Amino acid sequence: MGFPIRYSKIAATLSLLSFLSVPAAATQAAEAGPAPAVPTATQHWNASWTAAPQPIWEAGFALPTNIPASLSNQTVRQIARLSIGGKHARVVLSNEYGTTPLTIGAAHIALAAGGSAIVAASDRGLTFGGRSEVTIAAGAPAVSDPIDLELAPLAQVAVSIFLPKMTPLTTFHWDGKQSAYIAPGNRGAASQIKTGTTLEARLFLSAILVDAPLTPPPRVVAAFGDSITDGAGSTSNSNQRWPDLLAQRLVKQQVAVINAGISGARLLSDKMGVNALARFDRDVLNQPNLDTVIVLIGINDIGWPGSSLGPHDPAPSVEQLIAGYRQLIARAHVRHVRIVGATLTPFGGALQDTDLGGYYSAAKEQMRQAVNQWIRSSGEFDAVIDFDAALRDPQHPQRFLPAYDSGDHLHPGDRGYRAMAEAIDLRVLTGKDAPK
Repeated sequence: MGFPIRYSKIAATLSLLSFLSVPAAATQAAEAGPAPAVPTATQHWNASWTAAPQPIWEAGFALPTNIPASLSNQTVRQIARLSIGGKHARVVLSNEYGTTPLTIGAAHIALAAGGSAIVAASDRGLTFGGRSEVTIAAGAPAVSDPIDLELAPLAQVAVSIFLPKMTPLTTFHWDGKQSAYIAPGNRGAASQIKTGTTLEARLFLSAILVDAPLTPPPRVVAAFGDSITDGAGSTSNSNQRWPDLLAQRLVKQQVAVINAGISGARLLSDKMGVNALARFDRDVLNQPNLDTVIVLIGINDIGWPGSSLGPHDPAPSVEQLIAGYRQLIARAHVRHVRIVGATLTPFGGALQDTDLGGYYSAAKEQMRQAVNQWIRSSGEFDAVIDFDAALRDPQHPQRFLPAYDSGDHLHPGDRGYRAMAEAIDLRVLTGKDAPK
């Protein structure tokens, strides 16, 4: 299959300017501060880590949010592992689903040293337009000023934000698979946060950008999907999601891998995040230096209807799902982004031993097979990754190979995610010796 689509420098520049210009208009500060210490005109910003923002959902849904309703006079320290490194960094905070302005009293970034600890000498206070405090308008992001911080590829960093006021937690990322630490007061610069209060969600933190002035510039691959991209079923605090493992494979080639998965996400419908068609620009196409997107989404559209997750949701047709994929393809190609389709993974017996019954049926399996047949044979994606073939049990192809199953028959475990990452032909992502 050919690869006529190439990401142009003009498109990259326009995408970056669009991405970085929004906060300047939407972010309010008490007064103008000094100019950032590091000029931005000569820097080359690349997305190195992301967590897609989600709105909280109403009480009574089958899954709890597992976060408090609000925080006040508290610091949250969150750990993230980058893909590519750089000499400077910027942090993106999001008030995407807030209905009131979000006040950040202070924010810091540092190299992580295990648990809640940081390498003290690496701690940097973040500023926004030269100010250490920033108020982010409802619905807006805020991009920090550049800071000098040498970051190696695959480095783990700690981002700490201080919330001085009563702050409703309206924008989060539910399944962070990484412990976050909460402590009273402004503890952003503390070498360690000693607290018994932890959670695994991301709060307001949506991206980390790095300056990697290489020639040619680094390329960015986005993994766009649901819980199987978000890493459900993998070991927490271990970076065993398939995008993490793919990043390790690509690090020497200066290719960043960002994770735009949301657990519970669907292609066509909302609930645990807005539908994929609605968030595609924000979470994927607007990311600086994006080159390729891998799309793995649709299993929840098939599985949710009639289950306790969506007992009254109408089932989509195969034709409706294909129409959704075609929209993603068209929008990626308009932006000169390569788009790779991934087959939907096996789900026989999914969630059968949990309170979330009704997710799998023979009719739903037929729909998955029809969707996968279209992904494999239509030729509409620029390339195809066959995750279904990589994970299925040859004796029972509607199910995972037992060694790859996390135990719920819907999500891979660590070995399964490794098999997914290793099943990807890197030529599809790097453009080197790509199949014709």
